[in-house]
Amino acid sequence: MIKVAIDGYSSTGKSTMARSLAKAVGYRYIDSGAMYRAVALFALQNKLIKESVIDTNGIIDRLDEIHINFMISPTGTQRTFLNNHDVEDDIRSLKVSSVVSQVAAIPEVRHSMVELQRKLGSEGGIVMDGRDIGTTVFPDAQLKIFVTASPETRARRRFNEMIEKGEQVDFDEILENIKERDHLDETRTVSPLRQAPDAILLDNSSMTLQEQSEWLLEQFRLCDNN
Repeated sequence: MIKVAIDGYSSTGKSTMARSLAKAVGYRYIDSGAMYRAVALFALQNKLIKESVIDTNGIIDRLDEIHINFMISPTGTQRTFLNNHDVEDDIRSLKVSSVVSQVAAIPEVRHSMVELQRKLGSEGGIVMDGRDIGTTVFPDAQLKIFVTASPETRARRRFNEMIEKGEQVDFDEILENIKERDHLDETRTVSPLRQAPDAILLDNSSMTLQEQSEWLLEQFRLCDNN
């Protein structure tokens, strides 16, 4: 069994692709981004972020209190748990999205999450998506994919997703958030977002979900047969 690392920009559909592949080949799926979102949610809940001002030392001091797990729901979907509470829906909010890149840029937070991610995928048979899986977490991954799409395409996808959930959101606000996250992810000091030299680039701006899933499954089969 191999390790599959899927990196790329926010709202490119990495998680959907990764979940689909994991289900198709019988691997475990881990959403690394959900871990950073859970840390950001913990910080918000405990008033370690006020008016977008982050209490970095406060978060670092309380990292030992943050316990993240993944469980499969009765419907077969993966849910993120923070300190034994299902927070899957909470971590997808725009409020969390607006601060997660800043929280994820804290070196101590990244070190803690990377350690957990490596532990979860140590035996292979895993599909993990995020920002630095192929470059930092699993540089030895046998299959690496880097996903991109235009900011406008990603904002539209995110907007439609949130509207379908019944949330009241503004497209321009989502687009600005995506551009800001791109900048923060690309310029952070620790594990910045970048394509690994041996990663396969996928621009899925004009691809359907089915086309993306079929393309990824083909890449997996080619890699697994070598």
